[in-house]
Amino acid sequence: MSDLKIAVIVASTRPGRVGDQLGSWVLARATSRDDATYDLIDLNDLPLSRLDESIPAAMGAYEHDHTKDWAALISRYDGYVFVTPEYNKSIPGSLKNAIDFVYSEWNNKAAGIVSYGGVVSGSRAAEHLRLILAELQIASVRQQVMFSTGADFENYSVLKTPGDPHAAALDTMLDQLVSWSTALKTVRAGQAR
Repeated sequence: MSDLKIAVIVASTRPGRVGDQLGSWVLARATSRDDATYDLIDLNDLPLSRLDESIPAAMGAYEHDHTKDWAALISRYDGYVFVTPEYNKSIPGSLKNAIDFVYSEWNNKAAGIVSYGGVVSGSRAAEHLRLILAELQIASVRQQVMFSTGADFENYSVLKTPGDPHAAALDTMLDQLVSWSTALKTVRAGQAR
C-alpha cells in the first residue's frame, strides 16, 4: 500500500442531496485499489460557518479553531476527489466557502472531479471548479466523471448502479490522480528543504 492519501470530498450540504451516494460509490471503488489510502470528507459533517476569518487565507494566520481544524484536515492529503453538483452553472456555495477558508494547505496537490446535475451532468460546475483549483495551485486531472440526475438516478434521488462507462471513467481519473498526486508530493518535499 502506498503512503499516498486522497480525500473524497462531498460538496453539497443541501437537504435531499444525492452527492453523498456518489461519494460513497467513489470511496468504495477507490478503496478496492492499493495505490493510496482514501477517506471521505462530507462538508455536511463539518462545523464550518460562512467564511469568518478576517485575514486572507494566503497569509496562513488562522484565528478560529474550526479553521485550524479544517487546515489540519486538508493538509493531511496529497490529492482530492471533489464530488460536486451544479447549482446555477457553478459549484455550491458550501464548497466555495470550504475551499476559501485555507490556502497553502491546498497548494501543489492534485484533484479529480465527479460532477452531477441536469442536462449537462454538472460539467459547467466542473469547469468552474477547475478555475478555482488552479488559483490554489491544485492541478486538476483531465478525466472527470459525470452523472445526470435524470438518467443516473431513480426519481432524481436514488443512485442507480453506475455502469461500466462510469466505472471506467472513475478508474482512469483515479489513475491520473494518483500519478499527479505522487509527482506533486515530490514538489512539496523539495520546497520543504
